[in-house]
Amino acid sequence: MTGHQQPRPTPARALSEEEQDRVFEVLCSDRFVDRSPAEVVATLLDEGVYLSSERTMYRVLASRAPVQERRPQRSHPNYKKPELMATGPGQVWSWDITRLLGPQKWSYFYLYVILDIFSRYVVGWMVANRENSALAGRLIQQSCLKHGVQPQILTLHSDRGAPMTSQCTAQLLADLGVTRSLSRPQVSDDNPFSEAQFKTLKYHPSFPGRFEDQNQAKTFCRSFFPWYNNEHRHGGISMLTPYQVHFGLADQIIAGREAVLRDAWAANPERFVSGMPKPE
Repeated sequence: MTGHQQPRPTPARALSEEEQDRVFEVLCSDRFVDRSPAEVVATLLDEGVYLSSERTMYRVLASRAPVQERRPQRSHPNYKKPELMATGPGQVWSWDITRLLGPQKWSYFYLYVILDIFSRYVVGWMVANRENSALAGRLIQQSCLKHGVQPQILTLHSDRGAPMTSQCTAQLLADLGVTRSLSRPQVSDDNPFSEAQFKTLKYHPSFPGRFEDQNQAKTFCRSFFPWYNNEHRHGGISMLTPYQVHFGLADQIIAGREAVLRDAWAANPERFVSGMPKPE
């Protein structure tokens, strides 16, 4: 005798339909539509709110609409990462230069960016009409002065582009007491921290793709970098912002997230089959 398979009962710990609707509404809001579920969970925890786990958010999305990248993602070759280690801010910086498309074909502006690899905090940036070691040296020197870099403490990493390997740059770093670190020979993009930062910049929803003039490029950067440092939640630093990590707020914020999760577990322990949850 052939019978129909009975539908699986809904677990008691599952979110109600109303709760799922609320999760979906939050994920699709203007505030979070361009954020991953991991970022949404972290942001809400920092505000004292727990809606659901990251996995549950993906399930809610899958039940209502296909889960897909919100924007096209460019694929990059995988290379072995440089041996760069930092146990705190101000120990290792990474810098690079990227081209920004100008108003006409083959016209460019050049964006110089220096970031701290421990916190991912951008410590200096500059937009220029050309790429050379003199401009780079000016930015490096200003950034070191601004952040109070002491001799023999900082390592500055880069790829092997012409401004990075020039004698002018080498002499400046020696004068500042900064150790120079270079990527492997014949590998032009072996600088993963700066590469990841440039990808975040160029895939940001407000990035125009092409700039009419240098002033427009500077105006964009004046808006982007405060957002990146103060609001962007970085997957490589536990969905914290670079500012929070750079200025020693990480432990306090993680403790706050754990407190919110403990309260959520205490209210509905049946929803957490693996026990009390930890920040994801």
